[in-house]
Amino acid sequence: MFSSLSKTTLAKAALFQNAPVYVQFYVTARCNLTCEQCNIIYANSDVAECSIDQIKGIADNFAEMGVAIVLLTGGEPFARKDLPEIINAFESRGVHVRMQTNGYASEEQIIAAIEAGGTDISISLDSLNPARQDKINGAFNKSWHQALKAIATFTKYLPKEGSFGSLGCVLQPDNISDIEDVVRFGTEISWFTSLVPVHVTDYGQPRGFRTFDQSLAFRKDELQEVDKVLDRVRAMREEGFLLYDSDQYLDDIKRFVRGEDIEWRNKNKGVCDSPNLYFALLPNGEFSPCCDYRLPQGVSAFDPSFPEVYKDAQFRKNVYDVTSSCEGCMYGSYPEMTIAMRYMRAKIQRVQTFFSSPPKKDQWPLNYDDLLGIAERIANEERERPKSRNELLNLIDVTHA
Repeated sequence: MFSSLSKTTLAKAALFQNAPVYVQFYVTARCNLTCEQCNIIYANSDVAECSIDQIKGIADNFAEMGVAIVLLTGGEPFARKDLPEIINAFESRGVHVRMQTNGYASEEQIIAAIEAGGTDISISLDSLNPARQDKINGAFNKSWHQALKAIATFTKYLPKEGSFGSLGCVLQPDNISDIEDVVRFGTEISWFTSLVPVHVTDYGQPRGFRTFDQSLAFRKDELQEVDKVLDRVRAMREEGFLLYDSDQYLDDIKRFVRGEDIEWRNKNKGVCDSPNLYFALLPNGEFSPCCDYRLPQGVSAFDPSFPEVYKDAQFRKNVYDVTSSCEGCMYGSYPEMTIAMRYMRAKIQRVQTFFSSPPKKDQWPLNYDDLLGIAERIANEERERPKSRNELLNLIDVTHA
């Protein structure tokens, strides 16, 4: 799945923690959903989108720098009609492409993306309850069904060897009871699940993946249920279920939802590894330390001088001035990249995930009816589940009645 360039960079990063492993490229701010936990369509709406020629310039620079992985995200990357060309620009230069989508793509779009080299895909799925997922997605009717149809299409056209599928699941008060179901569903279809806790901010600090909806913050009476689900999925991973997240990351989710200091940055003096291991690009191609922050002055990644600027001491200081004052995030890819490169157990886990023992995909292709049946069966299984907010409220109402 990974090119020789990507493998070389991954090896260097694992040894020295100073190679550009991972870049999140927000190729567009456009999206056809308005998910409760996301603010990116507003946060990046002030910048234009790169042209395909500019993206080819970025790809040239990334190849020179040895960038291992570029995540094409948004907004919704399939909103760009030239997505296959974007994928090819990076893959043809040895930079591995991962795509992140909500599933609103036609079969023709998915085929074109795969043919261009897009064989690593993450689809957002927060619940096996269609109505709950539709609400989380911004009250878009049948968006859950659309995600399942997209998963089915990917299993039809992705190669069984050398491809990777994952479900991006945001842990929030309304879906605590659904998390185990999503992990079980993903495992049954040979897709990993990756958790991200909901991030909440206020209008004084607008950030891309942090919602303004204060009601989505976990309350004290819900923290025990959060612990239950995290302990359960950790045990499931040891039982062989396909959960991507490391022990260090799961422990930090517990700290994060309590407002406590997170620890994944401790081996780097309390600062994240941007730009050494990872960074972000805005839709216009400008460098950004991450999805939350920008530099005071823009630096274009398609400029031929970018590889040299990236190594420049003053540039590094400008980034450090931003990252050193950050209280930390739990956005998944950034923490897990640091953890994977700085913690031995996580390194071994990643090698197993991608190289030595990836999941078999003997049941592929799966059609929509197959997936629907699997989802309904798992969701209706009788077993103890942590309680989501509405279930806790109903329990209180019954107790007081």
